Amino acid sequence: MQYRTLGSTGVHVSSLCLGAMMLGAWGNPDHDDAIGIVRTALDAGVNIIDTADVYSGGESETIVGKAIAGRRDDVVLATKVSSPMGPGLNQRGASRRWIVRACEESLRRLGTDHIDLYQVHRPDPATDLDETLGALSDLVRAGKIRYAGSSTFAPSTIVQAQWTAERRGRERFVCEQPPYSLLSRGVEADALPTCQTYGMGVLAWSPLAGGWLSGRWHRDAAEPSSHRTKTMPFRTTLSHYDLDVPGNQAKLDAATELAGIAEEAGLTLIQMALAFATAHPAVSAAIVGPRTAEHLRSQLSAADTVLEPDLLDRIDRVVAPGTDLNPDDTGYSAAALADPKHRRRAAA
Repeated sequence: MQYRTLGSTGVHVSSLCLGAMMLGAWGNPDHDDAIGIVRTALDAGVNIIDTADVYSGGESETIVGKAIAGRRDDVVLATKVSSPMGPGLNQRGASRRWIVRACEESLRRLGTDHIDLYQVHRPDPATDLDETLGALSDLVRAGKIRYAGSSTFAPSTIVQAQWTAERRGRERFVCEQPPYSLLSRGVEADALPTCQTYGMGVLAWSPLAGGWLSGRWHRDAAEPSSHRTKTMPFRTTLSHYDLDVPGNQAKLDAATELAGIAEEAGLTLIQMALAFATAHPAVSAAIVGPRTAEHLRSQLSAADTVLEPDLLDRIDRVVAPGTDLNPDDTGYSAAALADPKHRRRAAA
């Protein structure tokens, strides 16, 4: 296992981060099996675990808490806030009111007195960034969290958060969590360089492109499918897996070609995909999200894989740097595009 520092924090993390999204009802509902997956990862040298309150409605955090009991000091524990946790209008978002309450609930489920990295899961356009950073700063001072981070923020919002923290005397975001894979390279153009400018760590999510780079998706597959299409139907609404979407057909063609390149290099596609994500100098760790022990083993085999420059050049010829083959894979959409009133002048 390789280790890097998480941005400029001085905290050392493994190059592979265990993502816990698939532990619980969304993926593996067997708690004993899921706990075993976490402990196997820790035994292999993984020292950072990333979850979120919304994953399986808090069940993922509960499983992680059970799994790290007795080993808490060995784990850099990360979780997230802002996604809906109930029907109430104030049971979501990045307001002070919700962040403080959600943090307490996450601490209870995780069975710990502090969270190492507490991340805002998505930007909240209804809440001023200073409000959010102020609440997170108070949690740092109270010892409830050690660091604050963001997840899937646009580059301009990353900059705005850094500016706000500096000018208002708030704790700054020390880490960003963007989508990044062989098929989704848009963050190379701006988000990753922006993180480097501010000394932020990067935890790359979906380095296997939601299963597209698992080796199951290729031109000759009769019916490519994903467990996630069944357990998380909201994914399909974003056109992640619909082969009638032109961008997804491009992804299928690219995945097939990339699998051939990996085979010629003596690697599995999984190994090449994970090694690609961790090869970028901005990336601290790539998040793997196994549902089974078999998945975990196939992913851990990439821990010491290093891609040679000529192999990276071949990859660039298949998917150009800075390119998302399917625009939906950027992971976020601008709030200004979500509601027509933000882009149309009101009638007189």
